Amino acid sequence: MTQPPNVHAAEPIPDAAREAIDALMQSGDLFRYTAPQDAPVSLLEAEFADLMGTRYALAVSSCSAALFLSLKALDLPRDSRVLIPGFTFAAVPSSVVHAECIPVLCEVGENYRVNLADFEAKLDNVQAVIISHMRGHTSDMDAIMALCDARGLPVIEDAAHSLGTTWAGRNIGTIGRVGCFSFQSYKMINAGEGGILVTDDADLVARAVIMSGAYEHAWKKHKPDAELSKAFTKWQNQLPLYNLRMNNLSAAVIRPQLPELARRVKDGLRNHDYVAAKLGMSAFIDVPAPLAPERRAPDSIQFNLLGLDEAETRAFAAAAEARGVKVQVFGLSQDNARAFWNWQFLPEQVELPQTRAMLMRACDVRLPVRLTQGELDVIADILLDALAEVTGPARAYGT
Repeated sequence: MTQPPNVHAAEPIPDAAREAIDALMQSGDLFRYTAPQDAPVSLLEAEFADLMGTRYALAVSSCSAALFLSLKALDLPRDSRVLIPGFTFAAVPSSVVHAECIPVLCEVGENYRVNLADFEAKLDNVQAVIISHMRGHTSDMDAIMALCDARGLPVIEDAAHSLGTTWAGRNIGTIGRVGCFSFQSYKMINAGEGGILVTDDADLVARAVIMSGAYEHAWKKHKPDAELSKAFTKWQNQLPLYNLRMNNLSAAVIRPQLPELARRVKDGLRNHDYVAAKLGMSAFIDVPAPLAPERRAPDSIQFNLLGLDEAETRAFAAAAEARGVKVQVFGLSQDNARAFWNWQFLPEQVELPQTRAMLMRACDVRLPVRLTQGELDVIADILLDALAEVTGPARAYGT
C-alpha cells in the first residue's frame, strides 16, 4: 500500500521570515512597543487590515484572546448572555466565561451550520452573538445579520478557520461588528500561536488595544486617526490591562505568509473538492455542500456517515487509522473539545439533540493545502477502503 502523507506537517515558512527573525535576534527588539514606529506587529496590523478591507486590526496572542477582548470591548454588563453555536471549539465558550458572560448554545444542523429557527428563538434573551464559522463552514450570514440588526445585537465572527473565505464576495470576519482570526499551526497562516481581530469601529478597537496591554501611551504607536485618537483619549486609564499582546517574532513569521494566502486558498479549495467528489461515490458518505454565497478556504474535509451505527462508525475510524489516516469523529473522540457535552465549565448546561446527533457521525480529516493529487488519492482511497471493510464493498460504493 502507498504510504499516506503526513497531514500534520505544515508548509515551510517563507525564507523572508527567517531573514526578519535574524534581524530581530540581532537587535533583541521583540516587544511590540519598543520601537518608536513600524514594529513588525504594527506592520502586520496595517497589512492585515488592508488585506481584509477594514479600518483597523489588532494582533494578539491567540484567537481566543481576540474573542475575549472583543466581548470586553463591547462593554457588556456582567452575566450578559452570548449566543454561540453548539458546534464550535471549547475556546469559544471559554472566552465568553472569561469575559464574565454566560454562553447560550443553539442547535447546529447536519451541514454544520447554525439552525436558524433555534437561533432566532433564542435571540430575544441574549445581549450579543458569536458566530463560529466552524471548520470554515459559513452559516447564512444574510439571515443572521438581518435577525441581529433588527434587535440591535452585536455580532462577533469567530473566523479562526475561515481566513480567505468569502460570503457574497465579502471577506468572512468583516460582516459582523468584529472578526477574529487564528494563526495557530493548523490554520491557513501558521505562527504556532497568535490571533488578530478586525473592525471598522474606532471605539471598540480603542478599548481592545488598551485592554490588550497598551499601557500608558503605547496606543500612540498604533498610528491613530482623529476618530481613534479621540477614543483612545476617552478610555486612557479607564480599563484593565490583560496583557494579551503579540510579540514581534510572531509577526515576523506571519507577514511573509500573507502574500501566500490567495494561493493557499485556491489550492485548499481544489484539494477539498477533489476528495469530496471521490468520497461522494459512497452511498454511506455525505459531504455537505456550501451555501450559494459561500466560497470556502478549506484545509480539511468534514463528512457525515450515513446508515452506520455507533459500533460501525468506530470500526470505520479504527480501520482508517490502521491504514494511516486519522479520522476524528467529533462526538466519539474521547473528551473532544468540540463536543458541547464536554464543556463541563459552562454555568448553564443544555441538551442539543440535533447537534449531538450530527456530532456522533460527523468525521473530520485534515487536508493540508500542500498535498499533491496523488496524496489526495491515497487519503480518499484509504477512507473508502476502510468503509468497505466495515460495510462490505457493495454497500460502500453503492450502485
